[in-house]
Amino acid sequence: MAISSVQAVAADPKGAVFETDLPARLDRLPWGRFHTLLVFALGITWLLDGLEVTLAGSVSGALKDSPVLHLTNADIGLAGGAYICGAVLGALFFGWLTDRLGRRKLFFITLALYITATAATAFSFSVWSFLLFRFLTGMGIGGEYTAINSTIQEFTPARFRGWVDLTINGTFWIGAALGAVGSIVLLDASWVGADMGWRLCFGIGAVLGLIILLMRLWLPESPRWLLIHGQGEEARVIVEGIEERLRRQGHDLSAPTGPPLRLHARDHTPLKEIFHTLFNTYRRRALVGLTLLTAQAFFYNAIFFTYALVLTEFYQVPSASIGWYVLPLALGNFCGPLLLGRLFDVVGRRVMISLTYAVSGVLLTVSGYLFQQGILDVTQQAIAWMIIFFFASAAASSAYLTVAETFPLEIRALAIAVFYAFGTALGGIVGPTLFGELIDTHERGPVFFGYLIGAALMLLAAVVQAIWGVASEGKSLEEVARPLSQAHD
Repeated sequence: MAISSVQAVAADPKGAVFETDLPARLDRLPWGRFHTLLVFALGITWLLDGLEVTLAGSVSGALKDSPVLHLTNADIGLAGGAYICGAVLGALFFGWLTDRLGRRKLFFITLALYITATAATAFSFSVWSFLLFRFLTGMGIGGEYTAINSTIQEFTPARFRGWVDLTINGTFWIGAALGAVGSIVLLDASWVGADMGWRLCFGIGAVLGLIILLMRLWLPESPRWLLIHGQGEEARVIVEGIEERLRRQGHDLSAPTGPPLRLHARDHTPLKEIFHTLFNTYRRRALVGLTLLTAQAFFYNAIFFTYALVLTEFYQVPSASIGWYVLPLALGNFCGPLLLGRLFDVVGRRVMISLTYAVSGVLLTVSGYLFQQGILDVTQQAIAWMIIFFFASAAASSAYLTVAETFPLEIRALAIAVFYAFGTALGGIVGPTLFGELIDTHERGPVFFGYLIGAALMLLAAVVQAIWGVASEGKSLEEVARPLSQAHD
């Protein structure tokens, strides 16, 4: 019989043992207005990252021409590396805090850091100040990933989790489109001019961040996190509040199925237990997560951070027009997760993740060869990238979905942080720096070699996922990964 609230059942040296059906009640909910508002208030983080990454590429020509900064191609690549480095460290630090202090506190702290840092970027006065502010902006975004992904996973009903997660990740490209349009307008000499324009571009993120800050005020803490930390009554009130709102909106709620969870309350999870769980208990899952995130990080950060440089160096596209070529990429990237996302819940994670990674790798190889041979003009190159990123965007989004849902609740945020950090450090910091140097050769052959590295990593990730990936579609988070605090029967 279902437990209607959180009930203590025993005393235990590890902490009070209690039974609860709250996770099952969250998973059986129909999609309602609460879930839609949650997606808008939290998922918009990806939009901000897309905005930042696009701005960094779209304004690169203006940054090189700036009378104050005078950035070189290598400096542009280094700035991309600084942003990613900040995201790596921010994910690790804030991910650890998210599991200890709660999801809600951290997604306010990380957003405040982002707003401050991206606003400061607009006032950069030297190469090193620009690099520092990009680093701090990355820290805010990296911290956002851990708090946001864990919260969304823990609120979303199991049968919608794949499609929702991929679609949210796809909003990165709405931000990319905003960045592209903003750069087109603000870099136009007839408006404010390139030097003032690139500064105003970075102000877009700060303004959006302030709006998002207000949207998040109504969001509750994750009931699953509250349960683990012995705050069962508060978790019950939150879940019952969501249920009551859905009933008022005309939804009929079915009874939760399955036996209740028996959990130990705990204050925190020791680091020793965290790393034992990640790299011993779930070492195959760790390998899968690391491989998926490394491959997509290199693929995206290497190519997208330097996309504007390829257009200016090899196709002589004026820097003020770069945004027009980013828009078709943004369209392909957004449509991929949106249109393919449902298949990750219906066909399954294993097949779809492997397929999207493999297709991306093959298409990148073919496109890179055509680029190296000089067969594609700039329009054809943009179309080729749009097709590639249609599949690659779904693949990259599925990597975040994988690491967020295949590790236990107590370490979910830190697991996201650890694999994001390792994957991004390996693929995201090296990638932009390497491609900056390859483009500086002014020859297509070395750039094609870089594309081949990205393609090989995507194909390797497809194989690893096909062999060891977890079929988690339609399952509760607690079924996919048993909570560390779950009491043994």
